[in-house]
Amino acid sequence: MSLFSRRRRDTPSDAGTDETQAAPEAVAESPDRGPHDVEAVPGIGSRLDLGALRIPPRAGMQLRLEVEKKSRNVVAVTLGLNGSAMQLQVFAAPRTLGIWDELREEITVSVGKQGGTAEEVEGPFGTELLARLPVKTPEGGTGHRPARFVGVDGPRWFLRAVVTGKAAVDPEAAAELEDVLADVVVVRGQEARAPRDVLLLHAPGQATAAPAAAAAEEPGLDPLRRGPEITEVR
Repeated sequence: MSLFSRRRRDTPSDAGTDETQAAPEAVAESPDRGPHDVEAVPGIGSRLDLGALRIPPRAGMQLRLEVEKKSRNVVAVTLGLNGSAMQLQVFAAPRTLGIWDELREEITVSVGKQGGTAEEVEGPFGTELLARLPVKTPEGGTGHRPARFVGVDGPRWFLRAVVTGKAAVDPEAAAELEDVLADVVVVRGQEARAPRDVLLLHAPGQATAAPAAAAAEEPGLDPLRRGPEITEVR
């Protein structure tokens, strides 16, 4: 079965777009499928320690830390693999309630205000958003670029992944990044935090936030904007 044959919800009109998208199909999940909480996977193993996230390495994978301009904190990481990218950002969440249902509505409204569209579909990690984001073409016109917004509610944390490039529409490319996401470990910490507080990251091997010299500034955390600094994982 095609990975991108999904049940669609409230499908908006595709008129005026210039890329063809197919929606990924939900697949059966293993009981051990992540992302995981650190309490379930206490050992880091071969994963890269980025603070609130532990990332499984892959041959040829590129890693870019993204810095909030005002605070200079590392607030997200983007992974590049074989022509696709996946931005990961993790937040504090309530102890008993998830926040993904609420955030999907907010993202849909935000995408619509930018001139794009978003629809709910069922994917390997549950309900996600398949969006068509407006971009400028080389000729000066307006096109649309596909992106998948994936959300995972964990114990007192929420992990958001934004997938762009081939993995937003191609089954094989998607499987590679989905495999990475399923092996991510989240380190929430015991500190009291308000829901939606960003859990900070740092460069591999560092105990504090990385300086801007080693990361891309992303004041708006635009998943389509590419930063200047990339580190390849070998």
